[in-house]
Amino acid sequence: MRDHTDAPETAVPRRRISAPPPVHKLSWTQRARRDKVLLLMAVPGLGLLLAFFYLPLLGNLIAFQEYLPFVPLGRSPWVGFDNFSVIFDGNSEFLNAVKNTLQITFIQVIFVFPAPILLALLLNSLLSERLKKIVQSILYLPHFLSWVIVVAVFQQMLGGTGLINNALRAGGHGTVNILGNPDAFIAVITSQVIWKDTGWATILFLAVLAQISPALYEAAKVDGASKMRQMWHVTLPGMRGIIVLLLILRLGDSLSVGFEQIILQQAAFGRDASEVLDTYVYNNGVIGGQWGVSAAVGLVKGLVGVVLVYGANRVAHIFGEAGVYQKR
Repeated sequence: MRDHTDAPETAVPRRRISAPPPVHKLSWTQRARRDKVLLLMAVPGLGLLLAFFYLPLLGNLIAFQEYLPFVPLGRSPWVGFDNFSVIFDGNSEFLNAVKNTLQITFIQVIFVFPAPILLALLLNSLLSERLKKIVQSILYLPHFLSWVIVVAVFQQMLGGTGLINNALRAGGHGTVNILGNPDAFIAVITSQVIWKDTGWATILFLAVLAQISPALYEAAKVDGASKMRQMWHVTLPGMRGIIVLLLILRLGDSLSVGFEQIILQQAAFGRDASEVLDTYVYNNGVIGGQWGVSAAVGLVKGLVGVVLVYGANRVAHIFGEAGVYQKR
């Protein structure tokens, strides 16, 4: 009987794995021909950006000129950095505008920025989808009102002959001066921003909440987490990326606190309390004729915004967040 254990092993042929074909990098002309339809679709948007965002940047030249409105751009007398003297020489009107701007920014970051987050959490906790949609629709409406209408509504409510003061008079009480009180200016404009934009700003946060996996909440329930613990350990971490992104963008726009809203009420509250950088540029440039000084202030304001966005984005990268853009 033949012993199969001593039989030589049959060699199994090995299949050679061929290397993947080399990837040929397309030139920019080849990519342009490949994506010509997409590029043509992007042309109108690029044209609008060029016409209304990038070409106007050339107007910053007047920050270094003694600009005359009826002289072609670039032909006004050059004055170097003289227009920037109001920034570095401690001009009292400019410093007051900076102080008011920083105060409003600080208050609005504390009260306005978290408002849509809290509202989104409350709306997300509603069990009835029909009730949630009705509440959302009501909260979105103020966003579509112009600031002229919003200011008029607040005047009808808080003005000297408004609803509140008329009710106080009918009850035999004294009236309250709110819209004419400089000390109430920041509180009034902050309330207006919250009422107008909080509902609309919840759209992003509600979209992020809808993307959080229900399995995470189920796992938290199995571990015995309460509603508050689920919000702290599941909901807020899921919203962290969009919160960081919006906070960075808010810092970049921190020196712009609402020109139209403030200019409509500046006469009632007075310039000392309501003058901010945007209204300073308008009052001194368009009204006062100091075009070069106003352009210098606006240029510095824009540069500060860029630095704040870049710095905040770097900090976000340190803490592991994507921020506005990611490193490659």
